[in-house]
Amino acid sequence: MTADKIWTLVQQGFIDTLYMTIPSTLLAYLLGLPLGVLLVITKRGGIRERPTLNKALGVIINFLRSVPFLILLVMLFPITRVVMGTSVGTRSIIFPLFVSAFPFVARMVEGSLNEVDSGLIEAAQSMGSTTFQIIWKVMLPEALPSLINGAAICITTILAYTAMAGAAGGDGLGKIAITYGLNRREYGVMYAASIALVVMVQVFQMIGNILTRVTDHRHR
Repeated sequence: MTADKIWTLVQQGFIDTLYMTIPSTLLAYLLGLPLGVLLVITKRGGIRERPTLNKALGVIINFLRSVPFLILLVMLFPITRVVMGTSVGTRSIIFPLFVSAFPFVARMVEGSLNEVDSGLIEAAQSMGSTTFQIIWKVMLPEALPSLINGAAICITTILAYTAMAGAAGGDGLGKIAITYGLNRREYGVMYAASIALVVMVQVFQMIGNILTRVTDHRHR
């Protein structure tokens, strides 16, 4: 395969990978962020202690996190067909990526919020702040650097999952590296797609690191 064809293939794979990664990450945070907050405030000693609810959420999240993505992808075929209109193709991968990612996001958010100094929360409570005010004005701002760093980790994890898109007829750099590169012994394609994927991961991680430093008031 010529260099021009490899470049064209990798360019399309880059676009397809972003097409799967960005929407699924945003959707995962739309659900995972409030779930993570809920896990923190309902734990024992939390500002809205609800041990039963906390335990039930924990069980569901842990179950979804424990299912390998490829198995989850197959299990969700009927639901994906209803939600996305099809269970095959690049667009259809967004839904299973979202389902596999939001439990991971919830745990990442939970870990970040648990790092917030409990003294700040107690001070806010003593001044009569509502639960929403404590979450919005104390917990989330204080945990912002950790949340951003967690987001960078989450998006790179989702990028890794997109390599399995080919199992559902999806495209992307992962499929190009395996199907067009490894299986057809076009090693130039395999290396080019793999390098492009590594570069994407590094860029997202670098952006995450920069934003983490910028928002971390402790290091100013």
